Amino acid sequence: MKRLTDFIEKQSFGVCDAMGNRLGFSSSSVRLSFVYASFFTFGSPIVLYFALAFWMNMRRALRQQRRTVWDL
Repeated sequence: MKRLTDFIEKQSFGVCDAMGNRLGFSSSSVRLSFVYASFFTFGSPIVLYFALAFWMNMRRALRQQRRTVWDL
């Protein structure tokens, strides 16, 4: 089961895992809260999820582009 959740998390931007690590919660509880919030608010947390995924990918791209200060 762990391999399946790791595979799904890698394919789905890793937002829930990053939020769980940053906030100190398990990633499965963050995933469940996203699912429950999506049902109760008719899918509006999906917009937040994609915005966070975009932000994480931009940060990752900027960090890979310039590794040190001297690369300016």
